[in-house]
Amino acid sequence: MKITDWTKQEIRETAHKVDVRLLYETDATQVMHINLKPGEELKPHFTQVDVFFFVEEGNPTIMVGDEKKEVGTNMLVESPKNIVPCLYNYSDKPAGVLVVKIPKPN
Repeated sequence: MKITDWTKQEIRETAHKVDVRLLYETDATQVMHINLKPGEELKPHFTQVDVFFFVEEGNPTIMVGDEKKEVGTNMLVESPKNIVPCLYNYSDKPAGVLVVKIPKPN
């Protein structure tokens, strides 16, 4: 059994300049953990694969295409491929989000 503690994974250098850590990766799937501090956000970006966001902590605002909603802990948000998603943390508490991409982007 392999167990991964997201807090012990290396922060990846991304264009978003936020805490992004790789948790799991195969030829078919990629799972990242994003920890947004209060006031942080991802930059809107085009995705060529299906993505889902699972909120582990906090109440981030998630944008998928033209829809933008605040979501709570234990909620899953789907973002189909070829649509622009974005994550925002407008709150005064951290937001932790698992990001799963299927298939793994090139």
